Amino acid sequence: MSEKSVFVAMVGRSNVGKSSLLNKLLGQKVAIVSSKPQTTRTRIMGVLTKGETQYVFIDTPGLHKPKNVLGENMMKAVDGGMADVDAAVLVVDAAPHFTVDSDNIPLAELELIDRFRQKKLPAVLVINKIDLLENKEEILRLITVYSKLYDFDAVIPLSAKTGNGVDILLKEIDKYKKDSPHFFPDDEVTDQSEKVMVAEIIREKLLRCLSKEVPHGIAVDIEKFYERDTSEGEPILEVEAVVFCEKDTHKGIIIGKGGATLKKIGSVAREDIEKFFGIRANLKIWIKVKEGWRNNRGMIHTLGLDITDN
Repeated sequence: MSEKSVFVAMVGRSNVGKSSLLNKLLGQKVAIVSSKPQTTRTRIMGVLTKGETQYVFIDTPGLHKPKNVLGENMMKAVDGGMADVDAAVLVVDAAPHFTVDSDNIPLAELELIDRFRQKKLPAVLVINKIDLLENKEEILRLITVYSKLYDFDAVIPLSAKTGNGVDILLKEIDKYKKDSPHFFPDDEVTDQSEKVMVAEIIREKLLRCLSKEVPHGIAVDIEKFYERDTSEGEPILEVEAVVFCEKDTHKGIIIGKGGATLKKIGSVAREDIEKFFGIRANLKIWIKVKEGWRNNRGMIHTLGLDITDN
C-alpha cells in the first residue's frame, strides 16, 4: 500500500469556527474553543491518519490587526501556516453579525484571499455555522458573493458543531493528497506536547469563565507536570500551573470572591485533564501579575508563543 499525505492550512477571521472544525475532523479535541476573539494563539497541527492517507491540518490564529508583540507573532503564525501546504481552507461565518455583500467583505478575508492569489494556492471555501441560519437561501447568496473573489476549487456549507457536511470537506481534501511517507506516527493526533495541551485546557476554562476585559491578557505556564503512583498504587498526574495576568484588578477577577472563580476554573480544567489523559489528576494553580507581558519578547519566548522566521 502506497502511503499518501496532504497538508492543509485552515484560515479565517476570529470566531468563525476553525478550531471547532479541526476538532470535528479529527474526532478528538486538540484545539481549545471559546467565544472570545483570538482564542488560538499559535499554529496547531492536527493529524488524522485513515488507511494509507495522513491528513495534517494546520489551525491558525484568526487574522487581525496586531496591537502588541504577541499579536505580531500570531500573524506570523498565519503566514507560516500557509507555507508549504498543498491547499488552504478559508472558513467564513454563515451567520455573521453584519451583512456580507460584494462591498462589505471583512478586510481580514480579503487579505487572506489576496495571499492565496500571491501564493497561487488551491483553496476550498467553507461556510460554517449553517445550523444557525433560519433562511437556508442565504447560503446561496454567500456562495455567489465569495465565488466572485477567488476561483475556489469547491464551496462547502457545513456545521462544525453538528458535523453536517464535514465528511464532504474531507472527501474534497482527498483531491490534494500526494504520494508521500507519513510525517507523524499513525496514532498521533497533534504536534502539541502534553504540557502545552494541559496549559491550553486551563486557558480555555479561563476564557470561558472570565469577563471580556481579562482573557486577552492571560497566559498559562506549566511549572510541574509528572505522573506518580498514589499510596494505593494508582497513577495520578500532578500539575502545577501559573496563570499570568497584566493587572492586579485582573488577578482579583480571576481569583473571585473567596477564591470561588479560581476554584471553578481549577475544577473544570482538572476534569478535562483527567478525561484527556485517562487518569486522575491533581491540579494547583497560582496567579501572578506580569504587566505588559504581551510586549515582552523574552516572556513570549518563555511561554512558547513566539514564531521564528524560517
